[in-house]
Formats: sequence, structure tokens, C-alpha cells
Amino acid sequence: MAAQKPWALVTGGSSGIGLAFSRQLASEGYSLALVSNRAEELAQAKESLTVPVETLCLDLTETGAAAKVLAWCEESGCVPDLLVNNAGMFFMEYLEPASLGKVRTMIRLHMEALTELCILFGARMKEKGGGQILNISSMTARIPSPGIAVYSASKAYVKSFSRGLSYELRPYGVTVTAVCPAAVDTGLYPLGDRLRTFLRNIGILRSPEWLVRRSLKALRRGRRCISPGITNHLLPPIIAMLPARLIDRLGLKWIRKA
Repeated sequence: MAAQKPWALVTGGSSGIGLAFSRQLASEGYSLALVSNRAEELAQAKESLTVPVETLCLDLTETGAAAKVLAWCEESGCVPDLLVNNAGMFFMEYLEPASLGKVRTMIRLHMEALTELCILFGARMKEKGGGQILNISSMTARIPSPGIAVYSASKAYVKSFSRGLSYELRPYGVTVTAVCPAAVDTGLYPLGDRLRTFLRNIGILRSPEWLVRRSLKALRRGRRCISPGITNHLLPPIIAMLPARLIDRLGLKWIRKA
């Protein structure tokens, strides 16, 4: 009898970095459970992948969303051996009362939903005696980030939470890895083709596929946290040396330009 293929659950798995994870894991023989709040993209991703794929269109910021995902996995028979918490959102502006709606949504997605998914699926992995969790943080977790203050703070939480959880789950055969990427070539950055190509050629802007390969390699080596790419080694130390007043001015200039 053929061995049953392992399942991987990827949140935000139908576009961007999440879709790159889905494609790479499919090429490695995983069956896929994809969760996103974009029904059309989920359908397109399922059609493009050549492995068994289950999809769930769900807003992970809803109360009880993580429990709904677990119940769906159990009912569908796709409880994962690997969980990739990739779903995220981004906005860039100085904060004011009008921002509170987006702020609440980001906190629920990056922090609450991720935490609950890790706890619920981590418990199932403990029962089985093994499993892997990969959480996407950001280089901005390490630097002051005017204009994306909530984004960087929530990603700092992901990094810290993942490291702590890794110590709790490692004795049960479950590994947890936080990935803190710098700039990744997705639709997040409104760049011209020539500038995009130049930044990729010099290694500042990396492809989603490159990030996925590095992330999965680190996960399988049992790394608790990685910060891949030359930008991760250069930019945070440079920013740490800048006077605070200069960061104030650069932040204002950046936001006005954006």
C-alpha cells in the first residue's frame, strides 16, 4: 500500500509568497489545504496545482476563525503535518483615529489568528509526536518603522512568539521557525520594471521562490529564526546608527512620497 502523502496547510496560500509556498510544497509531494479570503484566487490556485488540494474561503480576522479552520481540516481529512502561517496585510500611513479599523484588522490577522492557529494545530502535532510550523515575520521587526508602525510591531510579536513556542513544542517533536524576510518581489512594492530588475540583480529584492526555498530549508534544519538576504545583514545595523531626528525626517519624507 502506498504511503499517504503529508498535508500542508498554507494561509494566504493562493497568491504572492503563499502561492510560491503552495507550488514548492506541491512539487515535493505534499497535498495542500489552502485558506484565503479570496475565493477566485483559491479556485485558480487549485486548478493550477497537480496535487490534491482542499480550499477554504475564510476571513481569518473573524472571531473563532482558527477553530473553524481546524474543524474544516478534521472534516476534510486534511489535518496538516506542516502549517505555514503566511496570511498578512500591509498599509503605510502615519496613524490617526481613522486608521483604527485597519489597525484592528491587522492585529487580529498577524497576531490573534496566527497565535490561535499555532496553539490549535500545535496541540494536534504534539498528539501525533511530530510536525512543523513556519511563521512569516519581517525584517521590520528589528527596526523603527514610521508609517508601518503596527505592521512592524505585529511582526515583532510573530518573531518573539515563534521563538518562545519553539521551546515549548520541540520536546514533543514539533519544530517552529520564524522567517524574517526583507524585500520580496511581490505586488506589495509599486516599482517600475527596470528598477525591479536592477534590485533583483543586485540581491536587494528577492523572488518569492528564493524565500520559500530558504524558509523550508531552515525549517527542516530545525532553525528557530532566520533573517535571509543581504539586506537583513546591512540595513538594520545602518538604521541603528542613524540619529532619531533623522529617522523622523526620513519617515515624513517617505510617507509624503508614498
